[in-house]
Amino acid sequence: MDELEEKVLADSREHAEKEGFALNPDGQIVNVLMKSLARNEREKGKRYCPCRVLTGSREEDDKIVCPCAYHKEEVERDGHCKCRLFFKK
Repeated sequence: MDELEEKVLADSREHAEKEGFALNPDGQIVNVLMKSLARNEREKGKRYCPCRVLTGSREEDDKIVCPCAYHKEEVERDGHCKCRLFFKK
């Protein structure tokens, strides 16, 4: 992992701990997600969720910056968020 990917991972771990979530136990999936989030930050300026589609609307797209506006509801309902980064403990 490069420096930005490590930063994204640290931020994700911190958020998971704060919210009482766990990160996906599959390290390969986490690694792919970190690369995707870091790439989105580099290329698009923000850590857009890799499993959601940008709309072009700043207001709507800001909702899908990781951790997205939908992840808590998804974790509660499904046991994990859509991209499977955050899981219910």
